[in-house]
Amino acid sequence: MTRLVIRGARLLGADAADLLVEDGVITEVGSVSAPSDAQVLDADGLVALPGLVDLHVHLREPGREDAETIATGSAAAAAGGFTAVFAMANTSPVTDTAEAAERVLDLGRACGLTEVVPVGAVTKGLEGAELAELGLMARSRAKVRVFSDDGHCVHDARIMRRALEYIKPFGGVISQHAQDPRLAGREACCHEGEVSGRLGLPGWPGIAEESVVARDVMLARHTGSRVHVAHVSTAGTVEVIRWAKAQGIDVTAEVTPHHLALTTDLLLGYDPVYKVNPPLRPSEDVEALRAALADGTIDAVATDHAPHARQDKEHAFVDAAFGMLGLETALSVVSDVMVRSGLLDWADVARVMSTAPAHIGGLAHQGRELAVGSPAHITLVDPDREVTVDAAASRSRSRNNPWHGRTLRGAVLATVHAGRVTHDVRNGADGAPTRRGTERELTNATTTGADL
Repeated sequence: MTRLVIRGARLLGADAADLLVEDGVITEVGSVSAPSDAQVLDADGLVALPGLVDLHVHLREPGREDAETIATGSAAAAAGGFTAVFAMANTSPVTDTAEAAERVLDLGRACGLTEVVPVGAVTKGLEGAELAELGLMARSRAKVRVFSDDGHCVHDARIMRRALEYIKPFGGVISQHAQDPRLAGREACCHEGEVSGRLGLPGWPGIAEESVVARDVMLARHTGSRVHVAHVSTAGTVEVIRWAKAQGIDVTAEVTPHHLALTTDLLLGYDPVYKVNPPLRPSEDVEALRAALADGTIDAVATDHAPHARQDKEHAFVDAAFGMLGLETALSVVSDVMVRSGLLDWADVARVMSTAPAHIGGLAHQGRELAVGSPAHITLVDPDREVTVDAAASRSRSRNNPWHGRTLRGAVLATVHAGRVTHDVRNGADGAPTRRGTERELTNATTTGADL
């Protein structure tokens, strides 16, 4: 039997308690006497959250291992406090078959740092013309429940309707990249407005997102199925989702850390690190997104972690790839932007970064209360620690980090996945070591090797 004791953590930021974990399950909460063979994590003053869950991650494997692998992405996830991540389907080959989904599942399990959950494509090859093997992926060992053509909008209403009807019997959900290609084509890269006009960049108007979301919530109502809105970026989309929820339509939504914190003004320097899809929006949209996350209109935070090799990102702005890193900094951004401002407390953070995304993605064993009988997926956070982000120190294989040089308050210090410590920053030079029992140091459990 493997045992772990987490000593003195503040559960969801409230009262301190010890947690005893045995064979990956929490078996005691309160004042715990550590067994002699237990690993002990000193969590005095730290906030304990259920392990974070990310609904929207690009791990690039197979096909673009020069940008990221499942191993490097898993290491970044563990460092960010994540115990489960949903791997998007836009790989090469596309995850549009049961075999492809099972391959991603197996690679994630081989790493063992976080649960890697395959997202299946909605359409074959992400081409928007023919449904992928939705049922076969759902019945496979991967048990796929989330489907998305992310990076491409399922713009054909007939295809979207058929997908919603198909996934309803097995409780699936379609995660939509809302971008009407007639209103915002593939070249669109800057919020349409004063900044895009001044810079001469192709505009990406908010209506291109909002109109697709409006259509999809009506299709969800018509079919009685579930739709999830990926990376919400505009105040108008918030209003559509708020209306749909008031009507009882089964819609959920996510927002990225970068859309909660960064604005389109950052594009004035033409720095391609800030090129993302959907684009950064003006401050009025950012404020609406923060308010919507706080009041529950937006259900979850998801990173849209999008690593890119340098040869794809270091170009003139219009030619650079879309996307930015997010796994290692997500909790710190949410802490800095939402908790310090009083918009969220730590129980709310658990809701939007663990419980809600686990529920949306159908992971009954993730996002659970830190209570006896729950699987031991746990994230330990120092709410007061200030971290200055260094892109060169990332576990990711890529370096397109928009937070480089920024100081954020709130940091993940340790991650426990299925009862095993997968990340503990204090094993380094910057903090006290973890201990085994009361004497011996616990070896840093984050894997190292050629892939990292």
